[in-house]
Amino acid sequence: MNRRTFFKRAGLTAVAGSTLGFRGLERALAGSLARATGAPYDLVAVKGGEPEVMFDRGIEALGGLGAFVKPGQTVVIKPNMGWDVPPERGGNTNPNLIKRIIEHCYQARARKVYVFDHTCDNWQKCYANSGIEAIARDAGATVVPANSEGYFEDVSIPNGTNLKHAKEHELVLEADVFINVPILKNHGGAQLTMAMKNLMGNVWDRKTWHRDDLHQCIADFATFRKPTLNVLDAYLVMKHNGPRGVSVDDVVLMKSQLLSTDMVTLDVAGSKLFGIDPNDIRYISLAVAKGVGRPDLETLNIKRITL
Repeated sequence: MNRRTFFKRAGLTAVAGSTLGFRGLERALAGSLARATGAPYDLVAVKGGEPEVMFDRGIEALGGLGAFVKPGQTVVIKPNMGWDVPPERGGNTNPNLIKRIIEHCYQARARKVYVFDHTCDNWQKCYANSGIEAIARDAGATVVPANSEGYFEDVSIPNGTNLKHAKEHELVLEADVFINVPILKNHGGAQLTMAMKNLMGNVWDRKTWHRDDLHQCIADFATFRKPTLNVLDAYLVMKHNGPRGVSVDDVVLMKSQLLSTDMVTLDVAGSKLFGIDPNDIRYISLAVAKGVGRPDLETLNIKRITL
């Protein structure tokens, strides 16, 4: 399917709080050292506000979204909206966060903003019941499907160990800017869903990942198309029974958000926020070995914001 055909189709279309994760992340960041980088910070950690307000403050610390999105560019935002559950279940990215990111994109004079996910449950129900579809359209984004193999193109993964080829959603391949917006949550196979794991929603043939060593495939694919920016939603965090969850009892209110251009940095910090040693999540160490990003929080330039 060529680009023109694709974009033509695209147009058709009460919980308990916890401070344990905050304390663990704060301990990890306490000794962080500033270093010279092209961006103001390697990681921004925000806590204590609503998702949209935390993003306002976090992206401001990174120089505004205009530092990533230039006038006239096309942006793809990839949330997790793979599950047919409402926002209070914590299975999908918070819709208010997606809305705010879209608004910032247009403030930066983006030409077009697209939102999609290759869902696990029925895609139409996921898009609707996650709350993301309606709010994203209201904010001016085009919400596109990923339920057909025709939306995906074959790509090679030159640095892959087990994953040598994949079918990537054409939008990601065409976009000028790719913003990855996962939600932090428990996952039975990968232990945690965060930045690198969220890229599974970019591909068509993800079942092969489970068959060919999920952790290795996550690390392999992370070498291919690195997002321009990663924003980890940790407002409502599913602590048990992920990735879909059973009820609101699986979720805790953590009111936190992490922003970074580096998926490894974000996932290390996210692990600590969740309360898991990142060394126990194998795809992180595999990605580090492939040079995907930096895990050494203590030597990075980190901004902490409390609202």
